[in-house]
Parts: sequence; C-alpha cells; structure tokens
Amino acid sequence: MEVGTFKDFKEGCRDGVPICLGYFAVSFAFGIGAAGIGMTVFQAALTSLLNVTSAGQFSALDVIKRNGSLIELAMLQLIINLRYMLMSASLSQKLDPKTSTLNRLLISYGVTDEIFGVSVLKKGKLYPMFSYGIIITSVFGWVTGTAFGAFAGQILPQILVSCLGLAIYGMFIAIIVPDTKRSNAVLGVVVGSMILSSLFTYAPYLKMLDSGYRIILITVVVAAIAAVVAPRKEKDNE
Repeated sequence: MEVGTFKDFKEGCRDGVPICLGYFAVSFAFGIGAAGIGMTVFQAALTSLLNVTSAGQFSALDVIKRNGSLIELAMLQLIINLRYMLMSASLSQKLDPKTSTLNRLLISYGVTDEIFGVSVLKKGKLYPMFSYGIIITSVFGWVTGTAFGAFAGQILPQILVSCLGLAIYGMFIAIIVPDTKRSNAVLGVVVGSMILSSLFTYAPYLKMLDSGYRIILITVVVAAIAAVVAPRKEKDNE
C-alpha cells in the first residue's frame, strides 16, 4: 500500500490554502452565532473541529440554544450531512484498493464540499498524504475562524455583533443564486423550500414544531419531490 510522499502532502497543503481562507470567513460568522447563544471560544472551536460542516453547525445553533433533544440534533445532522456519504463513496474510487481502513477513516473526517471538489478533480491516483495536507490546511482555517468569531462576539458591541451575524445569510445567498440562474430545478427547490419554511413558521399547529424537525421535514419533502419531478438524466452525470 502506498500512502504518498511528503511532496504529496505539500501539494495538498498548497491546494488547501484557498479553501482555508474561504473557511475562515464563513466560520467567523459561525463563531459570532455561537457566541450569541452563550458558547465559549473553546466550545465553539471544538464544535468546528469535531464537525467541519457549515450548514450542519449553523442549523444546530438553534437546537442548542433552546436545549433541544439529542435525538433531534442527531437526526438534523444526519439529514443535512447525508450528501457526504455519497461524496465519500465517490472519492474512495480514486484511492488505492489496498488503502487501509485507518487511512480511509482519517480521510473521511475531512470530506466536505470544497475538499471533495478539489480532490476528485485531482489528476491521477489520490494518495492519503495529499488528503491529509488539504484537510489539515482547510480545517485550520475553519477552526481558527470560529475561534476569532466567537472571541469577537464576546467583546464587540451587541449591535455590531448582530450586523456581523447577517454574514451567514449573505453566504447562503451567494451559494444558491448562481445555481438558480443555471437550473430551473434548483430554482424550484429553493422556492419550494422557502414556501414550506414560511408555512411551518406561521401556519397554526405547524409552527409549534421545533425548528430542527422543521428542517428535517422540509429537506426530505422537497428533495423527494425534486427527485420525482426533475430527476437527473444520465447525460447530466457524464
């Protein structure tokens, strides 16, 4: 089994720098949000170190704030992060079949959208050393940004913290708008999610459901409808 060389590790570190910088900005917003619900800098940073999932961590803040159940939190993370299972399965095809289970587990820790995108487009075989380089560099930015954000959230005036907290909404808008322009299916998913979210927020009885379960139901329902109405064709995957 070949795990790669130090050169592969350095290449991974180099390719991880842009991801690291992007993660710092996004996780700074998470740190602000974490401080807003009373988490310490250490707690916020540890959360980012153990999770490395932007949407999952942001969605968990409300559950943590209102002392939601662990079952709700676990189900929420499972649904939101389910895509990583598919990414891991795809990424494993680039690894040497003889790659040890330990190396596969260590690599799976850092399978995020951005790291997956860079790794899967890498020419040739994917060596664990390359993955370790890109994961360490990227996670460093994610955890450091969280720590700085949480620290800033504790010392800055509340009005400024509230303004900085809007950064997360800007991030999600920046993510979805380009895709909605290119795909009617994505636009339909976004609009459908907004409609259902509004329904669960204001409709009688439905608004009594905890926010975590709302996200779970909306995600499952919208994804199921999209899969039936606008399935991806074979040529879209080529």
